[in-house]
Amino acid sequence: MENSITIAIYLHAFLGGIGLLTGIGNMVLKKGSRLHVRIGKVFAVSIIASCLIILPIACMPNHESLFLFLISLFTIYLVLIGRRALTFKSRLKVKAEPMDFIITILMVIFSVGMFLYGTYGFFAPVSDNLLYFIFGGLGLFLSIKNFIFYRNFKDVKSSWLTTHLTHMIAALIASITAFIVAGLKLWTVSAWVLPSVIGTLLIIYWRLKVKGKLSKTR
Repeated sequence: MENSITIAIYLHAFLGGIGLLTGIGNMVLKKGSRLHVRIGKVFAVSIIASCLIILPIACMPNHESLFLFLISLFTIYLVLIGRRALTFKSRLKVKAEPMDFIITILMVIFSVGMFLYGTYGFFAPVSDNLLYFIFGGLGLFLSIKNFIFYRNFKDVKSSWLTTHLTHMIAALIASITAFIVAGLKLWTVSAWVLPSVIGTLLIIYWRLKVKGKLSKTR
């Protein structure tokens, strides 16, 4: 059994590495180009597959990691919403589909659990409670933004694009964080939080850039 787990961990790391490289590569490619679209698909598939592999391992004896389990679900959510945001580009789409709401509602449930567990850690000894608190709050924030997006996506021309960029960049930052923590064995609060801070700045930059481009074309 342990040998099978080891193989699965290596496969998880390999797919995560592909996701990391393709994600970074896509950051510098022209957005919307054929190569960008193709590499984006590779990024999405590799990241989701990597996370799906690690989910059962994070529940096994001697490998238990509640935070790794939840952050993997968080990353899957980011990629799924980032990819589904592209469907809102079509003028034929007049409302969000049930699957959009199901994915977001599930994320709300997981985020609330992380946030409450992290909050509980301020009053009782809970390991890494600040991480649960931060990522749970981030998950709730993104989920609320998504519900607003589902309701108003027809009112803002660029909303589908900014939603796509926000979630895909966040998924890339999650993969970079996993590499730092799991690959380099730097299990510290700064190792978890610093990439998120940098990612937030990147998201703000791209959102402003997209809105600036669109305003020039009007």
